[in-house]
This record gives sequence, structure tokens and C-alpha cells, in this order.
Amino acid sequence: MEKKFKRTLITTALPYANGPVHIGHLAGVYVPADIYARFLRMRGEDAVLIGGSDEHGVPITIKARAEGVTPQDIVDRYHKIIKDSMEGLGISFDIYSRTTSDIHSKTASEFFRRLYDNGQFECKTSLQPYDEQAGQFLADRYVTGTCPHCGNDRAYGDQCEACGTSLNATDLINPRSSLTSAPVTMRETTHWYLPLNRWEENLRKWILDGHKEWKTNVYGQCKSWLDLGLQPRAVSRDLDWGVPVPVEGADGKVLYVWFDAPIGYISNTKELMPDSWEKYWKDPETRIINFIGKDNIVFHCIVFPAMLMAYGDGFQLPDNVPANEFLNLEGDKISTSRNWAVWLHEYLEDFPGKQDVLRYVLTANAPETKDNDFTWADFQARNNNELVAILGNFVNRAMVLTHKYFNGSVPERGELEPTDTDAFRDINTVADNLTSALETFHFREALKEAMEIARIGNRYLQETEPWKVAKTDMQRTATILNMALQICANIAVAFRPFLPFSSQKLQDMLGMDEPYWVQLGSDNIMPAGRTLAKPELLFEKIDDAAIQAQLERLDRIKQENKIKNFKPAPQAPDVDFDTFMKADLRVGTVLECAKVPKADKLLRFLIDDGMQQRTIVSGIVKYYKPEDLIGKQVCFIANLPPRKLRGIESQGMILSAENADGSLVVIGPSAPVVPGAQVK
Repeated sequence: MEKKFKRTLITTALPYANGPVHIGHLAGVYVPADIYARFLRMRGEDAVLIGGSDEHGVPITIKARAEGVTPQDIVDRYHKIIKDSMEGLGISFDIYSRTTSDIHSKTASEFFRRLYDNGQFECKTSLQPYDEQAGQFLADRYVTGTCPHCGNDRAYGDQCEACGTSLNATDLINPRSSLTSAPVTMRETTHWYLPLNRWEENLRKWILDGHKEWKTNVYGQCKSWLDLGLQPRAVSRDLDWGVPVPVEGADGKVLYVWFDAPIGYISNTKELMPDSWEKYWKDPETRIINFIGKDNIVFHCIVFPAMLMAYGDGFQLPDNVPANEFLNLEGDKISTSRNWAVWLHEYLEDFPGKQDVLRYVLTANAPETKDNDFTWADFQARNNNELVAILGNFVNRAMVLTHKYFNGSVPERGELEPTDTDAFRDINTVADNLTSALETFHFREALKEAMEIARIGNRYLQETEPWKVAKTDMQRTATILNMALQICANIAVAFRPFLPFSSQKLQDMLGMDEPYWVQLGSDNIMPAGRTLAKPELLFEKIDDAAIQAQLERLDRIKQENKIKNFKPAPQAPDVDFDTFMKADLRVGTVLECAKVPKADKLLRFLIDDGMQQRTIVSGIVKYYKPEDLIGKQVCFIANLPPRKLRGIESQGMILSAENADGSLVVIGPSAPVVPGAQVK
């Protein structure tokens, strides 16, 4: 029998404050966490949603150094952007704080000190990368070099972003400091380690024996780590940004961000409820749920629980860790460094009033069991074909018909017919399925069930045809529209966790009070005689132009990345001077230029070469309009043997240079020359 809890503490992975949040963060963590918190609150349960920004660590110092500002400047900027955009999307945090707060620094220091005083750490000296010019140890991200696996010469000391391989700084070929470009040396340094191996047996029993109900991806990753055997893990770093290690003689050392950040859940709860926080962390009647992405599974299921076990004092371990997989964007991995993302704060500016559309699409495409893909075409289709055509359409029909036939007042219903009772029998089945899906963290399935209520409503109106019945039987019409409005009220209840803005708008139109989950499935939510507000469309169609603008933005980013990462092709093998001199390079004037029929890439040129007119075919139609080239002077190879292309004899080759984005630029003289002039 499932244990009942008095309260639920819901935590969300702390977004890293070196940039805004994007749709991958939202789909993986924040939207599902918010849905679950709203669902529990609607059931009248004590549910607290805890969030905050992760503001320490090396990437923040790197960004600050690159911009010539302080790390505090960076985190202040992005903490505000993240917090404001989360509020804008309706993520209903009870608190959204930060790890640079005084209460967090104090809590994290006290946590470390208790483990230190109780002998829970191992102190080890090891060789670490060092920059002699900068006079400091280097975190892995400050070391760059050549990847030993793929040859990428811009690999980091912790990972090669070209091939995705995890690395150590010592794995790199020719490692250099990203601070000064100086070669990396190795120096001894001392750090504290949490011996995870001490807690391996406890973790094995807790996870593998006690939580077989966890999602397959979570359980499987934990089992893999445990089966390999746990090793001690460093909890400190040589850095000047972070929570200082609270031990004498630890100058220049801070708590490693993975140790520091999860303590933020505790410090943020303390900040929210200074007098009762322990009830949410130490009372066995509290259920703790950690919403995270798959890259955080090990930290939340193995490392942080080991920290809590080592601390003792009654700290409860999470009851569930419903981690999601990754969301991709237009078939490519979302990347902050490449700017390949849909940023939440930009979305809210580009699509004002459409917070729920994004929430809907991200939930419908939630990467719950495998990586999934966000595309702008699917975003538009789900809005237009589902939110507008199914959900919005039913609500609008029911509201408009009630205003037309009953002056906007909920009509009294008479005797119910099988069509009426069948509709609510189906809705009650949906209500049970929807509740079960939410309880077990299957939010994508839950959303499908919620939308099924709108589908039932549309079928009900099509079957009963109140617009026809009204011609002969107003009592029956009253019953039909009463039932249709009851379905609208069920929609307001069912969608409240998923689409809070649209549900609130619907509640206001229906004159409903704050809904409770227990109302779902009831055919008596809307009392007869209640006056409805004027009908408004819940959703509007998104046109092609808005989607095209987003696709063009992504295309610009793709081209910018190509330019940024451009590397010239390796130099071709040497040729002797006499061989090179055999090539006759000349300048000609373009007299005519036209597309070659039935050829996607080819342009046909007529060139004045100073002696005659010659035809040359070139594959540059993608980069030039034919009319723009007429009158231009171009360089060409004059002494190539003629070659037929699409039935046209090409008498030479026009020279072009290939840009970083793959585009071709025709080569010509910088000032006019006579046609036929040789290139020397």
C-alpha cells in the first residue's frame, strides 16, 4: 500500500547563471515540476516548490573574464533574467533564490564543517594543471588543447564538444591555459574528497532495492554507477569564486560547485520558512521530489544522498527523482555556447500572451523516455490544430451559443438523455486516467487525457446539434448547453496545472471560483442562473510569418557558428613552378548570364575574353542572381579542355572563393582591366 505523506517538497535543478534558460531546461525540469506542484495544490495538499540560481563555478569566472566584469556582475544579470522569465511563464515557485545569498553561504559552510569535523572527508594531494604566467591552478574548463580522440584542437579539459568525449585535462595533446595561452604545467595541490565508496552499500539498498518504481533511465544510470563501484570525489577547488572552504589553511580554495549547489535546496527552504524548514527536510511525513535533467541524475541520486547520509541528523532522502532526457532543437543538440536555443525571455517578447502555447508544446513533446525534438513547424501545428481548432473551438461554441439562446446565463437543464450521460461517463474515465498519469509523473500522457475532454465536448455538440434543436425544443437546448458548460468547467479544472493563463481566462468567462481537483468529472460545477462573461477566444492562430522569422533567426545563428568555427582547408601538396605557370588565368567581362534550364546549381556565362566570346558554366546560382553579374569582371582559367555540362560546352572555369558558411564569392579584379588581361 502506497504511503501517504502530510506534505511534499518539490525541488528543481538550479539553472546555471552564466546565461538565460532555454526550452531544453523548461521541458526537462521546470514545466513538469510546475505541473506537478499545481496539481498537488489543487488537491488541497501542502506542496512547496523550491528553485534558485546556481551562481558559482568556473564557467561564470570564464564569462566574467571574457567580458571584463566581475563574476557577481554576471550572476546578478542572469539571475534576474532567469527569475523574471520563469515568472513570465507561470512557474509557480514558492521561492526562487540564489547560491550567492548569505544564508546559502552560511548553510553550505556549516554543512561542510560538520562533515569535516565528523571525519567524513579524505584529504588528498594530487597533481593539477597550473598556469605559471597567471600564477594559479586551472580548473578543467580553463585548459584547452587537442582532443586525442577526434583531433579537435579546441577541446576543453573536461570535454571535447566536437565529439562529446569526456576528458581530463591531462588527456589533452599540447594543453594550454585559456587565460594566457601558456603551456600547462602540473603542480601539487591538496583537496578534500567525499568517499562515496563508504556509502555504496547504503545507496545500493536505498535505490536498487527500495526504488524500483523510479523511471527506467534514472534507475538504470544509478545501477550502472553502483555496479562500477563508487570512488571518492573532490569537494573543493582552487578558485577565488565560490563559498570559501571553512577550514584553517584553505586559502584560495572554495567548495566545488557540485557539492555547493544541491545544498541550495536546503538554504532556499530555510530562506522561505526560517522557523519550519526542518519539517520539510527531516520529517518522515514529508515527501521530497527532485525534478532534474538526465545530466544531473548521478548528482541527485548518488552524490547528494551520500552527502545527506554522511551529515545525518534526520535528513530525508528523495522519494522520487523523475529525470527527463534532452530536448533538441530542429534536429540539433541545444547548445548555450553555440547560441543554438530558443531562449525563454526572447520567446516571451516574440510571442506575448502565448505562454501557454509554449507550455503546451513542451509538455506534448516532453522528452520523458528518450530525447525529443522541438521544431517551429510542430509548434505552429499544435497551436493551430489542437489549441485553436479543438480546445478553443469547443469553448467558444459553447459560450457563443449560450449567449445567443439564453442571454449569457447558464440555463436550467431538464431530463438527461443517454448522449448526455455518455459524455460524462467518458469524462470520468478521462479524469481517472489523467489523475493517475499526473501521480506517476507521466505528464505527456496526462496532457493527452486533458485534451480528450475537449474532444469529447466537440463530439457532444456535433451529436446533439443545439443550433438545430433550438428551432423546436428550447428545453432540450437548455439541457445541451448546460452540459456543454459543465464540460467547459471540467476543461478549466483539467488544464489548470498545464495552461494556467488560459485556464484562468476560461474561469473568468465562466465566473468560476478557484477550482479544486475533486471537481474534475462533475457535471454540476456550473449552477443554473450564473451569468457568463463575454466570450473571448482562448487561443489565436500563429501565422507563417511568425514562424519564418524564428527559422530565419536560427539560420543566421547557424551561419554565424560556421564563420566563428571556420578553419581553412589544409594546404594542398606543393606543385613545381613550371606546372603552375601552365595555368592560363585571365580576366573577362560578363556579357550575358542566365540559369541553366532544369539545373539547380548552374549559371551559363557568356564572357568577353578580349579575343572572342566564350561560354562558361559555373555552379554558383545559389549565391548570385544572374542579372547582378552582367557587366562584372571575373577571373577564369582559360586553357582547360572544353567540358559539356547539361548539354552546354563550358570553355573554362570561373574562380570563386568558399566562405566559412559554404557560400561562394566570385573572384575579380579590384579595378577595371581590359578583357583578356592575364593574372600574373
